[in-house]
Amino acid sequence: MNNELARQGDGYRPYSYPLAHFTPGSEQRPAGSTPQHGLDFAAIFRVINEWKWLVLGVLAAGIALGLLASLLTTKMYRAWVTLEVNPPTVEILDEKSREVSTQTSWDLMATQVGLLSSRTLAQRVAEDLNLAADRNFVGADGDASARLERATSRVAGGLKVVAPEEGQLIRFSYVSDSPEMAAKIANGVADGFIKNGLERRFEASAYARTFLQQQIAKTRAQLEKSERDLVTYAQAEGIINTSSGAPGTQPTDANSLQGESLVALNQALAEATARRVMAEGAYRQAQLAGGSSEANASTQALRQSKATLEAEYQDKRTLMKPEHPDMLSLRSRIDELDRQIAKERSTTASAQATTLLGAYRAAQSAENNLRAQVAGLKGSVLNLRGRSIRYNILQREVDTNRGLYDALLQRYKAIGVGGSVGTSPVMIVDRAEVPGAPYKPNVMLNLLLGTVGGLVAGIALAFMLDVLNDTIKTREDVRNKLGQACLGVIPKERGKEDLLAQLEDPASAVSEAYSAVLAALRFSAETGAPKALLVTSANPNEGKSSSALALAQSYARRGETVLLIDADLRRPAFKGVSTSHGVTDLLTSNESISAHVVRTQHSNLWLLPCGPIAPNPADLLSTGRFAEILEEAKEHFDRVVIDSPPALGIADATFLAAFAGHAMLVVESGRTRTNQAREAVERLLSSGVHLVGVTLTKSAEGASRYGYASYRYGQVEDKRKEIIMISEQADA
Repeated sequence: MNNELARQGDGYRPYSYPLAHFTPGSEQRPAGSTPQHGLDFAAIFRVINEWKWLVLGVLAAGIALGLLASLLTTKMYRAWVTLEVNPPTVEILDEKSREVSTQTSWDLMATQVGLLSSRTLAQRVAEDLNLAADRNFVGADGDASARLERATSRVAGGLKVVAPEEGQLIRFSYVSDSPEMAAKIANGVADGFIKNGLERRFEASAYARTFLQQQIAKTRAQLEKSERDLVTYAQAEGIINTSSGAPGTQPTDANSLQGESLVALNQALAEATARRVMAEGAYRQAQLAGGSSEANASTQALRQSKATLEAEYQDKRTLMKPEHPDMLSLRSRIDELDRQIAKERSTTASAQATTLLGAYRAAQSAENNLRAQVAGLKGSVLNLRGRSIRYNILQREVDTNRGLYDALLQRYKAIGVGGSVGTSPVMIVDRAEVPGAPYKPNVMLNLLLGTVGGLVAGIALAFMLDVLNDTIKTREDVRNKLGQACLGVIPKERGKEDLLAQLEDPASAVSEAYSAVLAALRFSAETGAPKALLVTSANPNEGKSSSALALAQSYARRGETVLLIDADLRRPAFKGVSTSHGVTDLLTSNESISAHVVRTQHSNLWLLPCGPIAPNPADLLSTGRFAEILEEAKEHFDRVVIDSPPALGIADATFLAAFAGHAMLVVESGRTRTNQAREAVERLLSSGVHLVGVTLTKSAEGASRYGYASYRYGQVEDKRKEIIMISEQADA
């Protein structure tokens, strides 16, 4: 049977690894170095899978809490009311005009939302609905004021107002454990809110009217005083104004008697000056023209007679000579007419010049007289102007008080009319109806929150425990935390046969895993797998003896002669037929190993047992005798596998590693702490040994990640036990 397994194992190669992946030192970094990585989903899944029962337990607790909260929570009902808010408008009507005033405000909606949430409104609702007398609502403890205070607090606490993002609709709700009470209070809040608005408007109008009445009385007194001061000063200074001028204009000099006289004289002076200019122009023109126009008018008859005689003279000249008596008589008559015309012209021109000169002198005299009067009034007006400065100040004060008084009267009338015809800016769109089902508790929401909360809490607790439990668990931990190559991962599964049975079966998950480790060892050094290999761990019971046996058996199945040395002189793991021979005897003598090596039940596999338990193992190993034993073993066997004590706490493993030259560290997944594994690595490296890598045992890591999808792995060395290896005494 053993030979058959060995023949099967000679050519068995379940895995193929790239050469560069196992080049010595290719994955080795200083122990403790931690490279930076991004989000590792595989590590997250590994943590969740490792603590899956914890996560599921917390998840179940969250679901139970959600269901329990749903069962224990009092059922609450919510009633909704919708209000429409419009800017208030006030119509002001009188006999002459009709005016519509609209109040607009950007924060009108926010103001209404704030008023809905006010405690004053809540107290009004409690009073209107007599909630203080409802024992189911406020209880029976305390006096009336205390119950009213509790009722107000309950109304305010159950009210929720939703401010609109756009539009003019405000929705609010009230929550109660009674559906009828929820609808009753919600509608009471709506009605009370509208009543409060109307009362505030009325109170505001009443206050404004009262305030305006006070201001009007005060302004009236000021107006009367200013008017008295004005009249007193005018009387004292003798200032008389005939008119007050146009409304809103300042009084001028023309409003006084002196001013009006000066204006009239100025106007008369201007007219006299114009008359004088016209008379002077007419006189100058008459002098230049010589009175031709008036002379022509006065001598027109003479000139007509002369023209008649000249015409007769010309007619007779054709028949008579100028010396004829008739002709001479006509000439004499014509000459006489010329003398008369010249005389008349001279008389007319002289009379006209005299008349125009008189008119000119009269106009000039009137102008000079008026000019003198104007000059006299100017001084009087200038004196009046100086005395009118105070008068004008008093007059402006009177006008100001009168304008303020008129404005207050007008505003008072407007408020009186507006306060009586104004409308409420709030209307009820939808009144509250009795809710048919509670809105709280929401069983599905509570279960969802419990599920999500339990899942998150479970995963968080799992990661917290995983962080607190700082152990080596995965290949990545070996590479990142220890800076060493991971030679393989030995799975762990409960309920399977013992280790020897699994190792006997080359197709078992454990055998497959150790075959992968063996393949990795072939590329751990430039010369291939080391001839002598020390197998050790940081702590006891991590699977180092099992790993040493598994490697030795794997080498043996491939046809190589293998010697398994049990060098744990304190707690040996392998038992032979007799305990009187072994490594202890060889360390204290110069005997050959042939007398102490025993053949095992496995083909090609021999055992050098520990022998008697020595009281001073470290002293025996420090002599250097073990190096001679190891050299002799290398001469007789193809492979030598050394089972060493743990590396921490004692110096045995350090001495053995220095003699072996190559060592493999066995780490139990999820048990060996990171600092312990790092310390073990450092102690081995300090001995000068070539640490070929780390083998991870008893791993619960997902098999599908590493090619073992068809297997569920068994347990490796869950507890310390002796392995009986002897079948017969080996020949010398």
